[in-house]
Amino acid sequence: MNKNEEEHMLNLQHDPKPSANMLISHNNKSLMKNELLSCKEFVNKKNFQNNECGLILLKWICKVTSLKNINVKHGVLALFIVSLFTIFYYTHYVDNGVFVGLIHRDTRPTPLVPTCRNIEEKVLSYQTINHKSEARLRIDPKVLVFVENTYSRLGKDIAELLVYNRIKYKIEVAGKSLPILTNLDKGRYGVVVFENIDKYLHMDKWNRELLDKYCREYSVGIVAFVNSNEDTLVAAQLKNFPLYIHTNLRLKDATLNKNSPVLRLTRAGDIAWGPLPGDDWTIFQHNHSTYETIEWAQSNALHIPFNTINNGNSQIQHPLTTVIKDSGKFDGIQRIFFGSSLKFWLHRLLLLDSLSYLSNGQLSLSLNRMILVDVDDIFVGEKGTRLKIDDIKALITTQKRISEIIPGFKFNLGFSGKYYHRGTSEENLGDDYLLENLKEFNWFSHMWNHQQPHLYDNLTILENEMLQNYAFAREHKIPTNSYYSVSPHHSGVYPAHEMLYKAWKKIWNIKVTSTEEYPHLRPARLRRGFKHRNIMVLPRQTCGLFTHTMYIDRYPGGRDKLDESIQGGELFQTIVYNPINIFMTHMSNYGSDRLALYTFESVIKFLRCWTHLKLVSEAPLQLAHTYFRLHPEESDPIWGNPCDDPRHLKIWSKSKECEALPKFLVIGPQKTGTTALYTFLSIHPNIDSNIISPDTFEEIQFFNGNNYYRGLDWYMEFFPIPTNSTKKYMFEKSATYFDGEFVPKRAHALLPHAKIISLLISPAKRAYSWYQHIKSHGDVTANNYTFYQVI
Repeated sequence: MNKNEEEHMLNLQHDPKPSANMLISHNNKSLMKNELLSCKEFVNKKNFQNNECGLILLKWICKVTSLKNINVKHGVLALFIVSLFTIFYYTHYVDNGVFVGLIHRDTRPTPLVPTCRNIEEKVLSYQTINHKSEARLRIDPKVLVFVENTYSRLGKDIAELLVYNRIKYKIEVAGKSLPILTNLDKGRYGVVVFENIDKYLHMDKWNRELLDKYCREYSVGIVAFVNSNEDTLVAAQLKNFPLYIHTNLRLKDATLNKNSPVLRLTRAGDIAWGPLPGDDWTIFQHNHSTYETIEWAQSNALHIPFNTINNGNSQIQHPLTTVIKDSGKFDGIQRIFFGSSLKFWLHRLLLLDSLSYLSNGQLSLSLNRMILVDVDDIFVGEKGTRLKIDDIKALITTQKRISEIIPGFKFNLGFSGKYYHRGTSEENLGDDYLLENLKEFNWFSHMWNHQQPHLYDNLTILENEMLQNYAFAREHKIPTNSYYSVSPHHSGVYPAHEMLYKAWKKIWNIKVTSTEEYPHLRPARLRRGFKHRNIMVLPRQTCGLFTHTMYIDRYPGGRDKLDESIQGGELFQTIVYNPINIFMTHMSNYGSDRLALYTFESVIKFLRCWTHLKLVSEAPLQLAHTYFRLHPEESDPIWGNPCDDPRHLKIWSKSKECEALPKFLVIGPQKTGTTALYTFLSIHPNIDSNIISPDTFEEIQFFNGNNYYRGLDWYMEFFPIPTNSTKKYMFEKSATYFDGEFVPKRAHALLPHAKIISLLISPAKRAYSWYQHIKSHGDVTANNYTFYQVI
């Protein structure tokens, strides 16, 4: 027995009531020393240096276990702390793996259920909220917007909203002369919008009389916003109007007047609870029957002088008017005044309704919205992130609830068969359960191995990859006739990789795909569709969920950020502005906290609460036909330069080289010496041109003919990558570009920095040269008549 043990036994003898838990045998004590050593080794061996909190906690635990007078309480405490530490560590530092499944999370959000007024009432039909009248036939569907300057924030917001909804508009800086307002007997504009009401109230007499006359004669209305000002106005009268304003207020809890004839797209649903954005709101008071409130709010301050009335010992606060309609009874012109900007989401909807109402329906938007939710990466994902049986049951249950609001709604599942049964045993059972219920969903093909198609430079290999996924689908009885596919990371769709389009057609008979990259990812309001090689490419939308957003407590910006997008924010507005919506989600968004189910069920219920939109769902092929019927002008693609967009450069074929594109174009016109110039330029050692075409010789004629539909890959085959280190300036000469209708737009999109060379000579000499040219080619007229006779 060593000295420490002897002292410990003496202590036991002097203890009048020694507890059993202090009677530690010599062997147990030695065992504790060994355990202590192992604990220290564990601290040293494990890499806790980047986890300071865990390091301190573990060392403290080791110190507790080394106490001389250790008892059961200490042991239980240490065990409890170790358990807490283990849960903390694996919850917050282990994203994947089997341990995640062992930890119970109570953070899974339940869908938002807004308490909407009149939600049980029958939804008003398109015809009963119709603003159309015969007056609309005398005006064009275009908006005239007066801004304070070209950089004003509200002016940009108005323009962006119009672009998003594909409404034509013209921007004018207020204070200048009015633009031409009529074309023969028709008005050029259906509504006039003033970014700042002061610019309207203080127009010079001539322009004001001219504008008022135009509005009365063509039944054109005016929208005006009251801008914030350093000076606070109290019961100030608007110039020449029986209307009074109070400015620079903080407000909360907005509501709509359900009886307002302006509301068409917008439904007077719930109360928009909480503080309204900004502290510069304006409210309106009136004493004339021409005015009618569209929107109210409550004060978010202690006292509003002319809005609070005494009622005995208490005060009653009446709602404050924040958006008001002038019916035209005062001077024959209808107007709608906004007491704040478009920072408040509800004002964006009200502005669209105002344009519809004041233009007599000429600027009305369709109330039909088509929605498709793609679930990419089915069977793809690391262990711990894949779907289990309960997740799939929740998917089916949620889908049934959504289909009660959106007829025909089904989630659209995109699969990569190579990764079937690559999860944990529980996740593999989920794979099987999904296939047992495959009829509950729509299906489309991803790539077999989830590889990006632009990385393939061999068509046969790419086709074999697709054949494996096709064979997997046939083996498991997954439908193969959707005519729809999505490429991993949108690779090969745009910029177009021709091998992908060929393989899609041959193996899957693809007729429709979608991408978020055309013409660019941002801004989303400018995403468009196009057709290429008889495949319709639709714009795809994001919903704020990506492969890594699996848990609500780790959502970027927190749950409030996601709810903001749902409740009037980006996701809500995306559906409102786009008649056809294809959303990208991933399999990982439907497991763990099931954020996708929460997001879409919540936003759909919020849409039903605040809008009169009719939500429907169709298969991708039907969506594509509808899209291009609505937007036939988008059928022709516009090939952009992948080198000008970092995202496009990452998904562009590695065999392509930015330096191979032409640095300048010789555009003609014909018979001006362009071929001679081409020959002289080609002599220069640092200048090179395209390879000779077997059909059009030195001219490619890409931008002005059917060659353009062959795609960018075809064009770049004429510009081989230089084999030596000498830098050469590439150019192209096509004399037919000079008078090609589509050439400027197409050439600018692909070669925005290219120089343009045109040759101009005497028209008489050019005409004679052309006469000789067609005569040498056997033209009947030229062979039978002299040049002077032809002239």
